[in-house]
Amino acid sequence: MGRGHLLERLAAQVGDKGLAIAILQKRGHLKADGKTYTQEGMKRNAMTAEERAKDRASKSTGKPKKDFKYNPLTNTAKLK
Repeated sequence: MGRGHLLERLAAQVGDKGLAIAILQKRGHLKADGKTYTQEGMKRNAMTAEERAKDRASKSTGKPKKDFKYNPLTNTAKLK
């Protein structure tokens, strides 16, 4: 799944759409109605899974996104 599939991808990962909605609401990416993305949610939804993984890794380490390599099997990014 590529851009514009944030909810569907998370639902596939956790195995339940209701749980995925709850997670995104807790993170501040979905509004209370469970259908409308917040401003931050729209940014995340516009990213691919690879871009989101690199963004997570970059935020946690403080290193630039370009320094990471994406692993689609684990949906994670590690330093090159």
